[in-house]
Amino acid sequence: MKVASLALLYLLQSTQAASPAASPPAPVATDVHGSGVSYHGIYKNSIEAFLGIRYAHDTGGEYRFKPPRPYTPDPGSRIEAKDPGSSCPQRKDYGPLGIWGTYDYVTDTSEDCLRLNVWRPNGTAAGDKLPVLVYIHGGSFLTGNKDGILAQLGGMQLHAIDNGHPIMNVELNYRLGVFGFAQTGALLAEGSTNAGIRDQRAALEWVRDNIAAFGGDPDKITIHGQSSGGLAVGMQIMAYGGTRPVPFQQAICQSQALEPGITGNSTRKSMARAWSVSVCASYSFDSAENVACLRSLPMQQLLNAQLITHTARVARQQGDNWLPVVDGDIVPAAPSTLIAEHRFANVSAMIGWTVNDAVLFTNTSIKTPHETYHFLNKYMPGFTVENVEKMLALYPSPDFQPTRFKNGTIKLHAETYRAARIYRDLLFTCQPIHYGQALAAAGNPVYFYNQNQSMLQPLLHKHDEYGFGVVHTAELIYVFGNLTKFNLPGFAYHPRPSDHRLASQESRSWSSFVAVGQPSLEGHDTLQGWKQADFDDDNYGVYVIGGKYPGYSGTGPSSSAKARKVMLDEKLSERCGFINSPEIVKEMLY
Repeated sequence: MKVASLALLYLLQSTQAASPAASPPAPVATDVHGSGVSYHGIYKNSIEAFLGIRYAHDTGGEYRFKPPRPYTPDPGSRIEAKDPGSSCPQRKDYGPLGIWGTYDYVTDTSEDCLRLNVWRPNGTAAGDKLPVLVYIHGGSFLTGNKDGILAQLGGMQLHAIDNGHPIMNVELNYRLGVFGFAQTGALLAEGSTNAGIRDQRAALEWVRDNIAAFGGDPDKITIHGQSSGGLAVGMQIMAYGGTRPVPFQQAICQSQALEPGITGNSTRKSMARAWSVSVCASYSFDSAENVACLRSLPMQQLLNAQLITHTARVARQQGDNWLPVVDGDIVPAAPSTLIAEHRFANVSAMIGWTVNDAVLFTNTSIKTPHETYHFLNKYMPGFTVENVEKMLALYPSPDFQPTRFKNGTIKLHAETYRAARIYRDLLFTCQPIHYGQALAAAGNPVYFYNQNQSMLQPLLHKHDEYGFGVVHTAELIYVFGNLTKFNLPGFAYHPRPSDHRLASQESRSWSSFVAVGQPSLEGHDTLQGWKQADFDDDNYGVYVIGGKYPGYSGTGPSSSAKARKVMLDEKLSERCGFINSPEIVKEMLY
């Protein structure tokens, strides 16, 4: 069964409303593209879906690496939008990789993958002008697709309806790895860089231009991403240096908004490694002949070159292999420069991370300060020795404690948590705060959060991973509002009352932000007391989501004293003040 079909099955089984006695006709969107084109979707319970809508042409052969070519059907076409289609080229069957494999099991890939799904409440029609949430999946720009089970949208839509602020949802595919982020001199010269980012932009423009025919409001679009999807959202906000109108008005960045290394050479090195094991290595790397050769390779052959060399890369160094690069066009300058010069779109934003966002990516055998030093020096090779030492001094070892099994043996060493917190702040926390501060300074509402509750522990324990805490991706199950997506064969499924409550409140806060620009609404079952970021406060006005001490950690009447202490213990203003200083930003290569 393809991942799309499996995801759809779980989504349709998970919706809460009862099926009517007789299903109505399949949903239809008419006069799309303004040319009499009709899309015919599927119906189940309270959700209508249009699957696998093509927004751009096939990217194979001579079009490999090139910017997407927008697709418009012939006038008057009838299009069956009932099959999600293929994922973009990536490794198939990620099952051995633990929790991610459960939700992104891929068996069918193709370069004809630039498609999107549209989801809307039952009965939605053109002219309803529902707010729209567009989700950009994560996966290190190497894996993932619009049809992964975890990020399907039935629960969120039903919660939004119950909350009195219904929304529509869109998910999109975009090119990944060498297909989406290839970099050589010839590709840069012909304008064929950052293809994956350009794909996302093409999909967003399709939504802006066509969503009204499905019942959406093109003037009320929020883009939303987690992990590398959050990085993608950050890149879309600053695309073209803010010189072009953006096809969205709000943004949500979860566990990333930027990433160190974008101005470095990691992408070029990744490209060179893949090239070096291909038959194209007989040509000069930066030559047009090399590009022509790479375009002539069968898809699987090029993908295999990427996969072989990626495995070697991961064994040597942390960090993502394939990143956006400065190309003078869609990424016109270093992201830090664009931020400093306010060359970005003015959009409202929600930005956040999880308490233990980086533990899964940290070497859990770290037990000594020397090993933490080595880990940090390896992840941030641009740091001077002096700045590595300053960084470590901001995170003194006594601030961190080990976790233990009941018999007293250690689950994870305190030094592991120290390294993981430094890693988290460098990648998932301080850069997003820096970005949020610039957005707020330009007059935009910004809301910060720190996720402090998870249902992933049973899945982690199944893979012998103990003491990891509230890890990367932990918030997604609550955001999309349906805990039953964890009720899979072979996994322990034991949601607590607090999980059910948080799934309702967190999902409704996200959809409330999409609908009215605020995540906290009095008189509604949203997270309560969530205020805008406060950059004069040591906690930046971060909202703690879930856990023992939830609430707003800033100052004022809505502040929670316990949540405030939780965040003060993280010393964000001191640590992020250093990480976001001009000298360190320069050394982080973004």
